[in-house]
Amino acid sequence: MEQQWRKLDGTLVGQPIADEIREVVAREKAAGHELKVCIGADSQVKGSVTEFATVIVFIRKGKGGFMYILPEVSRRKMSIKERMLLEVAKSIDAAYGLYRIFALYGIEMELHADINANPKFRSNEALKEAMGYIMGLGFVFRAKPHAFASSSCANKVVQ
Repeated sequence: MEQQWRKLDGTLVGQPIADEIREVVAREKAAGHELKVCIGADSQVKGSVTEFATVIVFIRKGKGGFMYILPEVSRRKMSIKERMLLEVAKSIDAAYGLYRIFALYGIEMELHADINANPKFRSNEALKEAMGYIMGLGFVFRAKPHAFASSSCANKVVQ
């Protein structure tokens, strides 16, 4: 079964995510909100499955925020490095489909990776590849502890 984007309250998005985002951005801009977007993903291994959550987090500067979530499940066994890079790929996939909308409205966008910059942590194995992958596509990259979209927002969905 194909997963579907949803809002934080669980409401399913009934149209392609790009159409939803285009409408939301137009509405938010018309309301005078200054927006920033952070896209990230996280995963959690639970027995024989790995749960993923990709998030698109909108920050209304000085006025809170909201987010969209794409939950996914994989039964494929993978190393931590492979899992971290798959999280990054999911974030890039979401960003790639939306960056033109954000550019049109002058909205700053960052990609957040749930990868620790400290080499003492296992996720650090994927840091160089993730950073190169994201920055090579021209996106702004953030890793822990500055990657709240993945390490806080997406993390809450898969916990």
